[in-house]
Amino acid sequence: MGAGHAHKLYRPGNSPVHELPPHCKLAATFGFVIVVVSTPREAVWAFGLYALLIAAAAAVARIPAGFLLRRLLIEVPFVAFAVLMPFVAQGEQVSLHVGGLEISLSVSGLWGAWNVLAKGTLGVAASVLLASTTELRALLLGLQRLKLPPLLVQIASFMIRYGDVISDELRRMSIARRSRGFEARGIRHWGVLAKTAGALFIRSYERGERVYLAMVSRGYAGSMPVIDEVTATRTQWAYAAALPVTALAVCLIGWTL
Repeated sequence: MGAGHAHKLYRPGNSPVHELPPHCKLAATFGFVIVVVSTPREAVWAFGLYALLIAAAAAVARIPAGFLLRRLLIEVPFVAFAVLMPFVAQGEQVSLHVGGLEISLSVSGLWGAWNVLAKGTLGVAASVLLASTTELRALLLGLQRLKLPPLLVQIASFMIRYGDVISDELRRMSIARRSRGFEARGIRHWGVLAKTAGALFIRSYERGERVYLAMVSRGYAGSMPVIDEVTATRTQWAYAAALPVTALAVCLIGWTL
């Protein structure tokens, strides 16, 4: 796969979670998310237990609560969408008195908002925990180990490798604009920014062509070589399965009650 790339979500450490093989953590995270999504929204207590499971996994991984909570801000757009649901959904209405004002809220909208917030937050938290304990290169190796289509793994690999390259190219173009006295201050400067985006696309496309030709000249035939072969023991699989299996037990209880 080549050299690894550090990312802001990753937090180096030597915890038991960090040491698990990446494909074990990927499978555990996916299983946990599936169980959370399958849980009936009326089982409010179950989502509280799921949050405790995530907190316990974060504690074992030695991930500070503040680090995890800051990364959860990425779901703010979904929170805004969920907040609007009780006001726009149809069906039975319930009145809420706030500061002398009477506000009508949809019961189905309230349940829908809770469903989105609870399941979305838990899914994002599990993903953030995965990214915090696994390097990007290891994630790619884990995806390959789980037999994900090789083409998808390669696309993800190239996105990670050359995302920083494109960002640096954009930064250099921004520096060049500022050195010539340009500062975007209003709508009248949008044309310059649009031209910058077009120039960045052309440069990125040309660089991609050069990279592809260089790869072909070195023997690339549609697949990337694997440098490290990641394996997992039964004990490691058992440790990774603890989270989704416990969550599954909570989900089954939620459906039976």
